[in-house]
Amino acid sequence: MESIVPRLSGPALRDHVRSRLDSWEYPPAQAGSDLDMNPTLVLEEPSELRAAAVLVPLVERSGGLNVLLTRRADTLRRHTGQIAFPGGGIDLGETPWQAALREAHEEVGLEPAMVELAGMSTPFTTLTGYHVTPVVGFVHPDFQARPNPDEVAEVFETPFDFLMDAANHQRELREFPQGPTRWVYSIRHDERVIWGITAAMVRTLYERLFGQDDA
Repeated sequence: MESIVPRLSGPALRDHVRSRLDSWEYPPAQAGSDLDMNPTLVLEEPSELRAAAVLVPLVERSGGLNVLLTRRADTLRRHTGQIAFPGGGIDLGETPWQAALREAHEEVGLEPAMVELAGMSTPFTTLTGYHVTPVVGFVHPDFQARPNPDEVAEVFETPFDFLMDAANHQRELREFPQGPTRWVYSIRHDERVIWGITAAMVRTLYERLFGQDDA
């Protein structure tokens, strides 16, 4: 099926993105998990899941949308050096979008006033016991990243069109130091590899936005 991404731009693309996302009702009805590609694995009990949120920042550049991503600091205890969206745990009393904006500000210096929230994508439950809600927002092009070195080693942007092309979503079997070998999504761009939960959230965002032909 031909992607409709190249046929949409500017306000039409913004409206399309908004129309395919969940509104601000929490929690959303849909959910994905590591079990989608690994049905024999066992997830944590729902009562033990920790709520988290990430911001999927769509930066509005003159040539089109870019997706802002980070490479986690090598000094972190978990997911060291992996590519990720800005995000973290949801504090008591916070909504997913409040947590996503707070974490993005703490990690990359993104002021909430520079983000126009669009909606929520499909949440994802991990084998490590997190229930992660992706919050999508349009970021003003004047934004300049100020990464927190304690958390972020690098901030970079990847073209939205590339990430929303299903031909770039690969399935691969990975071994983990802790936990079972399992299938994950992997996306390679400019010598970087986006994989695991971040790639899975990219994939589910693609499925929501462009997985059905509107023609």
